[in-house]
Amino acid sequence: MPNIDDYELEVLNAYEKGKLKSVATKGELAKFKAAARATAIKDRRVNIRLSSGDLSDIQVRALEEGVPYQTLIASVLHKYVTGRLAERPAPTAKKVPSRAQKRRAASAS
Repeated sequence: MPNIDDYELEVLNAYEKGKLKSVATKGELAKFKAAARATAIKDRRVNIRLSSGDLSDIQVRALEEGVPYQTLIASVLHKYVTGRLAERPAPTAKKVPSRAQKRRAASAS
């Protein structure tokens, strides 16, 4: 089991002892169940080609998250199409000029 803090341990113990009670109304529960069913229905298959490096990175990230890599890919795509995928700036890395930029630079000198 991953390391958990005292609060998480307290919640886990309360859950295991049956001390936690739902505060959701019947209407809310019905809405949540319908959303879960709609989300869980996977009725289409897609084949996609990825670079070996990208696939390896996805598999590593999925391992860190504790989910299968296909599930991670589906989750990222779902968040993207629903507008919930937040874009963040890429890590600062040395920018490598393209071939065209190199040719322009060489011809300018």
